[in-house]
Amino acid sequence: MFNKISKTFQYGRHTVTLETGEIARQASGAVMVSMDDTVVLVTVVGAQGVKPGQDFFPLTVDYQERTYAAGKIPGGFFKREGRPSEKEILTSRLIDRPIRPLFPEGFYNEVQIVATVVSLNPEVDADIPAMLGASAALALSGLPFQGPIGAARVGYANGEYILNPTKTELQTSELDLVVAGTQRAVLMVESEARELAETVMLGAVVFGHEQMQAAINAINALADEVNPVLWDWAEPVRNEALIAQVRDIAGADIKAAFAIRQKQVRSQKLNEAWDKVKAALITEDTDTLTANEIKGIFKNLEAEIVRGQILAGEPRIDGRDTRTVRPISIRTGVLPRAHGSALFTRGETQALVVTTLGTKQDEQVIDALAGEYTERFMLHYNFPPYSTGETGRVGSPKRREIGHGRLAKRALVAALPPADEFSYSMRVVSEITESNGSSSMASVCGGCLAMLNAGVPLKDHVAGIAMGLILEGNRFAVLTDILGDEDHLGDMDFKVAGTANGVTALQMDIKIQGITKEIMRVALDQAKEGRLHILGLMKNAVDAPQELSAHAPRLYTMKINPEKIRDVIGKGGSVIRSITEETGTSIDIGEDGLITIASVSGEGAEAAKRRIEQITAEVEIGKIYEGTVMKILDKNVGAIVQIMPGRDGLVHISQIANERIANVGDYLKEGQQVRVKVLETDERGRIRLSIKAVLNEEAAAAAPAPSEAAAQ
Repeated sequence: MFNKISKTFQYGRHTVTLETGEIARQASGAVMVSMDDTVVLVTVVGAQGVKPGQDFFPLTVDYQERTYAAGKIPGGFFKREGRPSEKEILTSRLIDRPIRPLFPEGFYNEVQIVATVVSLNPEVDADIPAMLGASAALALSGLPFQGPIGAARVGYANGEYILNPTKTELQTSELDLVVAGTQRAVLMVESEARELAETVMLGAVVFGHEQMQAAINAINALADEVNPVLWDWAEPVRNEALIAQVRDIAGADIKAAFAIRQKQVRSQKLNEAWDKVKAALITEDTDTLTANEIKGIFKNLEAEIVRGQILAGEPRIDGRDTRTVRPISIRTGVLPRAHGSALFTRGETQALVVTTLGTKQDEQVIDALAGEYTERFMLHYNFPPYSTGETGRVGSPKRREIGHGRLAKRALVAALPPADEFSYSMRVVSEITESNGSSSMASVCGGCLAMLNAGVPLKDHVAGIAMGLILEGNRFAVLTDILGDEDHLGDMDFKVAGTANGVTALQMDIKIQGITKEIMRVALDQAKEGRLHILGLMKNAVDAPQELSAHAPRLYTMKINPEKIRDVIGKGGSVIRSITEETGTSIDIGEDGLITIASVSGEGAEAAKRRIEQITAEVEIGKIYEGTVMKILDKNVGAIVQIMPGRDGLVHISQIANERIANVGDYLKEGQQVRVKVLETDERGRIRLSIKAVLNEEAAAAAPAPSEAAAQ
């Protein structure tokens, strides 16, 4: 019934198995990937036809985690998986980015890749198996895919690279890098590092590319055995006559448009050139394929003009050479009530970045498949349509916004102070108010400045820069600080962030079929030069952490006996709730008894601290306390007196007065304030008090000294 085929290979310390032929047989391609108990089912389906009017390649990638994979039932009312988590969105992008450039130009059939995590070993992340599964499923589908690709995670510890490190190993690793590529070249890199040198980063990319050849070989062997039926699709033949027509109509106008430095004016001129082409060549009778072909020729002509000028050594679109960073403007403290803020402008890209400080209660709780954890640092990136002079939907963040926010977060994490030195939680929000190239790197620079403005003691300044590439045959040019047009018309988007000491984040996407080690080395060296230039400007603007805003909470800490925690919390949280409400504070209690009080008001914090000290104070034998009579037990038994919040003691009738009394009520009333002395406490915490002992002490203190009595 099943024609099951599998291939197994060793991948670092892990064993990987690729299986096909048993599950999801109606998909164009389906592979089950196992990597040490982490199992991902990846399917590919390609539409046989092109939708009318389709003029782009509709590739969608959906990575989804099932909670049963980790033996869990989803929380919430519906008890089923809901909208994609940030992890799922980021992994979907991770799969998409190296695969997309390997489909041929002019292929507009819809393709959908679905990767489902069905079993999870908490020590083995499912992203690498998902990427390998997508590559293998595409290889088996028969689609015109110019792969396969391999993927690997690289760690770095004790001066050595680690292939596919486990979750535990990553905790001590100085690097978390994912690299993907074909047999010949690298296509994609995503990484987070602890200020590593460019040579170490380049070595990690090369190491990962070398090691992934084992995965590529296994996928090729699987495809050879399956022998899939290839699609009957051929790349469109160049219509030289049509290309010449478009060039004659719009060539001069396109060249003139790209001589305009201002983005909006340039875009308007390009639109006018395209309108001339449409009017001349596209009518109501023009079929969709021809219309798409004409549009593609126009875009290719744009790229040809821009790329040719750069490779010829002519100025770039905005007049710069290949190494110059656009003019930068920095202003901090722009929002009076925010804890920290910065306006970072680089050319026509601008980010308004805001930092908010909070307490431990503000930390983000993440219910991940591998287990729940919290994060004290959050970075959110917003890209409204007005930033590019356009209209559009404003709502929940899209995949691009999630990805750009995570990249900026990766860049800044290495510079954060340890939690035991700076216990605030931190949220950074980057509002992109203008965009013409590398808004994510503007978010890195603005985020660093906003945190310094908020008083966060960062280890060092962090800056980011985006690099581009124009590659034609053996000729290439690496571009520093690329514009949006250079990103669209170029061959690479290479973002590098870090401090003066090293790289903290690196992201690379290649739009062609890979680049060489030499090009990567040039790009890294040129990026360092640009990064150091930006860091110098940032340090001139803000050289050190500034004072905390008057509107930011102040944190006060105190330590109590862990056994007293329940007394501070109270039944159902009644005690802690009353303290926070009455003092206007926020209180966090650690399991070790460390209490953090957050308050904008110093008086409120002191009041909360006093209340907690009273609750947790130890009763001292022999000490006199001011107490309140809470209850008369019986006329000849005694009374209960509260000597501190939550601590009551018994005053027996014999300890109320220096004379024998018959009725407690003759001496004490409920609510009366009395001074009592602690006689003893037993092993059960019961306290015995005495008013008589206080009376005797006071009488003795008032009596004259023996020498004075003799004189009298």
